[in-house]
Amino acid sequence: MPVETRPIRDRSAVGRFPSVILGFGDDTEEEKEAPGDDNGEKENACRRWLRKVCPCCCPKPKDDNITDTVVTGIDDLEKEDEKPKPGDSKLDELLLKVQSIDLMKNKSEVNCTEHHTNLYRSNNFIIRRGQNFQMWITLSRPYDPHTDELHLELKTGLLPTVSKGTHVIIPLVEELEDDRWEAAVVKQEDKRIKLSVNSPPTAVIGRYQLIVQTNCANGRAFSTHNPANDIFMLFNPWCEDDTVFMDSEAERQEYVLNDIGRIYYGTMNQIGERTWNYGQFDDGILAACLFVLEKSGTPSSGWGDPINVVRIISAMINSPDDCGVLEGNWSGNYSNGTSPTVWSGSVEILKEYHKNNGTPVKYGQCWVFAGIFTTVLRCLGIPSRTVTNFSSAHDTDVSLTTDVYLDENLVPIDSLNADSIWNFHVWNDCWMARPDLPPGNGGWQAVDATPQETSQGTYRCGPASLAAVRNGQVYLKHDSSFVFAEDSSSAQKPLGLMNATTSHTFTSKHPEGTEAERIAVETACSYGSKAQAYSSPTAKDVSMEVTMDGEGPKMGKDADLTITLKNSSSQQRTVLLNGQVAVMYYTGVHKDTVKKDNTDVDLLPNEIKILEWTLEYKDYKDQLIDHAALMLTLSGRVRETQQVLATQFSFRLRTPDLIIKPIGKAVVGEKMAVEISFTNPLPQVLKAVIFHVEGLGFKTARNINYGDIGSRASVSLTEYFVPTLPGPRKLLASLDCKQLTQVHGVADITVEEKRDAAP
Repeated sequence: MPVETRPIRDRSAVGRFPSVILGFGDDTEEEKEAPGDDNGEKENACRRWLRKVCPCCCPKPKDDNITDTVVTGIDDLEKEDEKPKPGDSKLDELLLKVQSIDLMKNKSEVNCTEHHTNLYRSNNFIIRRGQNFQMWITLSRPYDPHTDELHLELKTGLLPTVSKGTHVIIPLVEELEDDRWEAAVVKQEDKRIKLSVNSPPTAVIGRYQLIVQTNCANGRAFSTHNPANDIFMLFNPWCEDDTVFMDSEAERQEYVLNDIGRIYYGTMNQIGERTWNYGQFDDGILAACLFVLEKSGTPSSGWGDPINVVRIISAMINSPDDCGVLEGNWSGNYSNGTSPTVWSGSVEILKEYHKNNGTPVKYGQCWVFAGIFTTVLRCLGIPSRTVTNFSSAHDTDVSLTTDVYLDENLVPIDSLNADSIWNFHVWNDCWMARPDLPPGNGGWQAVDATPQETSQGTYRCGPASLAAVRNGQVYLKHDSSFVFAEDSSSAQKPLGLMNATTSHTFTSKHPEGTEAERIAVETACSYGSKAQAYSSPTAKDVSMEVTMDGEGPKMGKDADLTITLKNSSSQQRTVLLNGQVAVMYYTGVHKDTVKKDNTDVDLLPNEIKILEWTLEYKDYKDQLIDHAALMLTLSGRVRETQQVLATQFSFRLRTPDLIIKPIGKAVVGEKMAVEISFTNPLPQVLKAVIFHVEGLGFKTARNINYGDIGSRASVSLTEYFVPTLPGPRKLLASLDCKQLTQVHGVADITVEEKRDAAP
């Protein structure tokens, strides 16, 4: 009998009841008996109903020649004997079966170019949500829209559910509408049909299995799942309705598509930089990033919300709580893993984590956590950048201040000084709308994967609106108070002793010393645990400042600093000055004091006096740890007024760079070489030196066990590799040994396309 077709978009069952057979007779029509089995016995009504509702769980007996086909919808019992039986060639001809699916995933195809996924070095079908994509389906016979029906099914996660958006049924419609799952036939060539498919801008991201279901008067058929046809859905910064939309193409190129960048470190007076391979398009990285999400154990139904996703990733980059990607280590002993200063990119770490089924990689510190975080976010389609904050406060008691306690002799009280000032701290900003916050708080959000303090019981941080942080609105989620303390904490004056400034980053706060900045600080501190203790600094007539010349002292040489004392009064002043210098972890944690001294300084009225201060190499050579960080603490008392002076000055000993020199031209597919050279700056032997070399489009990361390098000696080594990608590329190298760390170099190399063979 003829098949009655009904409009699809108006049916409330679409997307809710996947077992409903669309386009057939009314659901109230009496069930028909199915043909009996080989013994002539008829199935009972319950089994027939179950087979119709769920053919996968209760398949109908079928001949070996029939595959992936379930026959339903036989309407005319009077003509049952005339119907073809399973296994008949006539039935195969009448059924509408899927023979092949072409997702048009070639890098030059419209799907890849328009979705900005052509940079992914993968054979997977990768698209972005909220945007149309196209596909070809080859059928067993020509598709007839009057009698045939077809829809797509997508499933993601462990328990795909229609109501949660993880089991998606995509119907065919005549005209596509935005913001919903729909498909339309846009071209037909005999047995082939071309579909144009829409996805909503709120779709769950992740890996979807694709199944095509067909219906006709002679039965229903399902395509076989083929992993090669899985669909990888990403966030879409190019879609205006996606909450990660970014309207500047230049910024999308930088914060989504750029796969290499710089990470800054050091101190605010000695800023160093190193190149980092984010490598978000490298083969296997998308799979590793999705594995990180899966390893979190969170339901995939929540992966459509970027706020939730970045919060999950913030927790999963570090290893506490959930066996995340990277294990942190600030001890200086990395014998059971890799020193954090050796890493030059994220690819090696993410692949190792994926390969070892979620065993945390050893070891990382803040810039490594941040580099990986940027890789994962950009890979999934969330705009992200790596941010360095110098003199970064770690507030341990939610006071929104950084507290330094001194005793009556102006000596730091270690047992009370739990707060610390990191020489630098690296975290991330990501871009998204914040519909969960008051208007005006969208845009850049601070997130942090370095394990410092817990947020809702888990080591993670953010996303915290930078607009909220800038204005001191620390009560807005997530973790705005902690980010404010890191970025904008003004040092408290416990016992009336301390007066210092601890923040030097301007991107997420008002300019230092302005009225707007002071109001924001006072607003935030009013919500802190020591709201009554906070007071604005008061003017004093003697001031003290520490400076250094140029880029500062070098490793292996004496360190020279300058102390400037200024008397602003019209009377003489005498300052009792105490100083001590300590080796510090870059996190501000004290390791050991290497020098102490004291002196009395007389200041005439309105006099400015300059003191030269020196730390000799012999005093620090056996004490240094990562980053060669030191801190000079000066405290003093003005005899005449009892005014207390106190300041801390962090500095580092600069290390030499590796020099990387290409030899000959770089051509895709042709072997080339580079020379890496280095000079030992220390008057001592470097033991068990390791070189680490890597470059996107050049070679995978490799360690070279070089051996010892003599005192002040110069060495060089040659590395060979075959470039695989054309264009401007960067080759990175680093050196590591017990006596010297944070030594690295980068070479810019332009790789040419392979030359044509001579005729």
